[in-house]
Order: sequence, then C-alpha cells, then structure tokens
Amino acid sequence: MDGDGLYVYAVVGDGTALPEGAGGVGDPPAALRVIGTGKIAAVVSDAPARLRARRRDLLAHQDLLMDLADSGPVLPMRFGMVAPDEDALLTQLALAERSHLATLKNLDGHVEVNVKALPAQDSLAEVVAEDAAVRRLREAARRRPGYEASVRLGEAVASALARRAAEAGKAVLRELAPLARAVAAGPDVQGCALNTSFLVPRGHSERFRTTAEGLADARRSHVDIRIAGPLPCYSFVGDAGAPRRPAAMTEG
Repeated sequence: MDGDGLYVYAVVGDGTALPEGAGGVGDPPAALRVIGTGKIAAVVSDAPARLRARRRDLLAHQDLLMDLADSGPVLPMRFGMVAPDEDALLTQLALAERSHLATLKNLDGHVEVNVKALPAQDSLAEVVAEDAAVRRLREAARRRPGYEASVRLGEAVASALARRAAEAGKAVLRELAPLARAVAAGPDVQGCALNTSFLVPRGHSERFRTTAEGLADARRSHVDIRIAGPLPCYSFVGDAGAPRRPAAMTEG
C-alpha cells in the first residue's frame, strides 16, 4: 500500500459518532473521520504508507469496529480496504445505499461468535480402541515396520481424528444453533474439521460463550473447540457471507 486513498473501516448509519479517543491504523494511529451521503456513511482515515497486517494494526481495526458497534449497527470492512478517493467512495455509497441500510438493520444489536472444531490430538488411545482399521494398520506396521506402513498408519490416524472431531463438532453446532439468529459456514481452514459463525444478540453473547465452553469441555476427548468473539459481523454481510465491497475499493 503506497499511502494514497482512503482506508475504509466500516459503513454505518448517518449521524454515527466516532468513539471518544479512537484512532485508526498506522503509526501513529491515523485520524478518523466520517463521510456520508443520504442515510449512510463510512468511517475512514487517510491510508497509511506501507501498511501491513501487523498485530497492532489488525487490533486497531477490529477494536474500532467493536467500539462503533456499541452505539449502533456496523457493516464491517475487512482489514486493508482502500477507496481511491472521497468522491469515488461517496458515489459507491450512494449506489449501494438501499442494500447497506437493509444490512445495517439486520445486524443491529448483534455480534458474531466463531466456533472452530479441531481434532483432539490427545485422544490417540481412544482412536486405536474404537477404530478397527487403525488397529489393523498399527499391527501391520509393527509386524513389518517401514516408511510406507508408517505413512498409511499416520494417514489413517489423522483421518480418524478428523472424523471424530467433525462428528462431535456437528453435535456442538446443533446445540448452539437455537441460541443464534443465524448461522454461516466459514471457509475451509487447514486443520479444522468445522468452521462456523453465529449471529448472536449482543446481550446474549456471554451466555452463548458460556454454553459453547460447556459443550466443548464435555466433548474434549473427541474435539478441540475454539471459540472467538464477540467479533464484528463479517460473516453476515453481503452475498455468500462476504462483506459487500464497493467496486471502487481495493484491498491494499
């Protein structure tokens, strides 16, 4: 990113105030401002030069979105979204005003909680006891040890662990789904059997997390459940769970 253009954090309703003391990405933090047209607006700053996905900037971006959500609905942009200039951004906001207003209404009062299911790596003994195919391959590897036998055994164990994680993860998701307004499957993540996000009423997010943690603990011998949130509602914005991005915007 060369520092030209406007860094776009979010689309919000007209009249949304910036959180007190908030700053943007960059070092020092970029000054924030709100520009709008009609009934919607965008929270922006000048795009910093040489912006990279450093932890400091990722957190600044996400923290701002969560602070904005404390006072009203937010249509979040992914990290690194840049519009070429103010006129281009205002034009795109005007063209998308109707759909953005509908999305803001849908997200009002909600947060996202993400749940990932990973294989429980400390359950090898249970896998061997329960899976006949793994037992046969282990015995074969003991009788005739070698590279190919070890590879086949390793693949079988990994497959069995992933299958157990997926089955247990689906059971957890079935119990969590009634607590959410909407559920969205996330993209494939290496090492994850399941990656799912939930749209949860803001006032119920702690209850949701507590319930999810209890379910995860009850199934820890089968699956490692990772819970993240509350988060900005990235997974419930636009088509196919992706944020709507004005055509004039690019990712830096």
